[in-house]
Amino acid sequence: MMKKMKQWLALALVSGLLAACGGGGGNPGSTGGGGGGGTTNPVVQAPTISVTLVNSAGTASNTLSSVAPLTARATVKDKDGKVVPNALVTFASNAAPGGTPLVVFSPSAGTTLTDANGVATVTMRPASLVVSGAGTVTASSTVGGTAVSADANYSVGATSITLSSLRLSPASIGAYGSSVISVDVLSGTAKYTEQQMTVNFTSACATAGKATLAATAPTSNGTAQVVFRDQGCGNNDVITATLNSGAATPATASATLTVASPSAASVQFVGATPVSQSIVIKGEGGFGRTETATLTFKVVDIFGKPLAAQQVNFSKAAGVDVTINKASDSTDANGEVITTVNSGSTPTSFRITATLAANPTVSTISDSIVVTTGKPVQQAFSLSVGSPNVEGWTFDSGPVTPATTVSILVADQAGNPVPDGLPVVFQSNLASIGSSSKGACNTVNGGCSVDFRTQNPRTASPNFPVTPCNTGSSAAVSPDSTRTGLATICASTTDGVNTLFAKTGIFLSGSFADNVWFSDTASPTPVRLNGGEFDLGTVGANDSRVFTLQLNDINNNPMPAGTRVDISNPVNAAATGVSPAAVLNVFAGTGIDSNTIRVGSSHVVTVGSVQPKPCLTPLNATFNVTITTPRNNVTSYPFKLRFSCP
Repeated sequence: MMKKMKQWLALALVSGLLAACGGGGGNPGSTGGGGGGGTTNPVVQAPTISVTLVNSAGTASNTLSSVAPLTARATVKDKDGKVVPNALVTFASNAAPGGTPLVVFSPSAGTTLTDANGVATVTMRPASLVVSGAGTVTASSTVGGTAVSADANYSVGATSITLSSLRLSPASIGAYGSSVISVDVLSGTAKYTEQQMTVNFTSACATAGKATLAATAPTSNGTAQVVFRDQGCGNNDVITATLNSGAATPATASATLTVASPSAASVQFVGATPVSQSIVIKGEGGFGRTETATLTFKVVDIFGKPLAAQQVNFSKAAGVDVTINKASDSTDANGEVITTVNSGSTPTSFRITATLAANPTVSTISDSIVVTTGKPVQQAFSLSVGSPNVEGWTFDSGPVTPATTVSILVADQAGNPVPDGLPVVFQSNLASIGSSSKGACNTVNGGCSVDFRTQNPRTASPNFPVTPCNTGSSAAVSPDSTRTGLATICASTTDGVNTLFAKTGIFLSGSFADNVWFSDTASPTPVRLNGGEFDLGTVGANDSRVFTLQLNDINNNPMPAGTRVDISNPVNAAATGVSPAAVLNVFAGTGIDSNTIRVGSSHVVTVGSVQPKPCLTPLNATFNVTITTPRNNVTSYPFKLRFSCP
């Protein structure tokens, strides 16, 4: 019995082997045998990839949230079922409806290599805190030229993020103190630490520039922290933290920080207007002038920051003739306070004291403010000319280069220059004065000038044109000169009631010295032009001849200023010199209306001897006195002189 059992088992084993090789009764490997049945096709093996999802504990899970990320594991095997190390695996996920991503991968590209066990892993997190839905993650790779892939489904749940209450450390600070502001980002009741969040901070004091507070801060281990530093806020401030997690309503948290008000440390004088001018006596006026001074002060704390709502009182020294229009006021948002002061009836200078009402020991004084009349006065109405004797009897100076200038200086009764812009009118009975736009000028710093040109008319008519200088309005007004070649210049203005005026003269001098007088004796002798040599007599051989000549033009007026006087062509004489060597400014005096009165300049001429020593024989000497005007017009007078021996 045992023997028959062993024979059956052996037969069965052989039959099984034959079946595996192609069937009984046929040749192994043939595709269609008879007898006991045909052979079967061999089984072809392919590479594989499989995907599993696990949570942070390593337990299988397909539920994903911001606080519970998932790890996707892909296992890659070849066709023989062996794991494949260093195979490149790509993970991808479908998007939510509308194209919004559901998840993000780490690494972010979603590609990684398998390890020695043929496993590739990536971490999956929700694409945002508010995204939700279900999706499919696909892992794909290529093994031995064959592409393989596998899927796994997952679901995403939105994460609710809130902020904890703000923590202020400390909750109350002194002026210019600081406090640490902290807030936690929560998911439920626990800190949210899965990713770094950015929290925004705001406060009214920081917005106003009266505190410093970082606008944003990132979380560290779920907590965001900033420092509030007071910069003179002086009010309780509400600090607000805001987190925009993508939800419809951002998460917020607020707390009130108590901030002490800073104390006033000083009152400062800021400035006064008008800045560079005095104010005028009440009722005096003046172009561009005012009777009111505006003074600005500023209250600051110990850090120099302006303080608002601080009452300041204003005062002046006793006996000062000014009026403070506002005795008290409060500072504005810039810490500034303003008062105005009106002048009285007395020229003076003054200062205003500003005192802090809450602490009278804190005060300051303004700069000095000057009160002057501003009105011009007759005794300070001063007229002058650049040159009073110009070459103009036969020469027109033309419109470009004037013959000279006429200037006026005007001051008030305190001796201060009058306000800028005072108009002064000029008139002349000969030639012309002023410009084509006006025969006047407006003062700057108390003075101004106009041009005087030589031209017709050159002969005056009595008291024409009529001017304040010749109207006879008072006994002090004298008529204009009618002297030929002498222009009378009149300048005038008004103080609002009275006309102020002054006059001067300008000679239109001739270009030739037609009237020269020898004046060594009590009775001057005319030196005739073209009348031969003028005999100076005899002097000793070792002496010099000194004599005086008065030079006049054709109208017995002075020669032009700058006319040179020289000794020329000396024969047997030495030209020692002339003093002065040029005609100086000659101003018109009074009582010279008649042209018979000579008003020319006098010059001392000195001629020396060239007689050898000892003197052997008398010498007759000759020379010329030459007069040359600025326009190079020359008049020459010849003289003779005898040097005698002892």
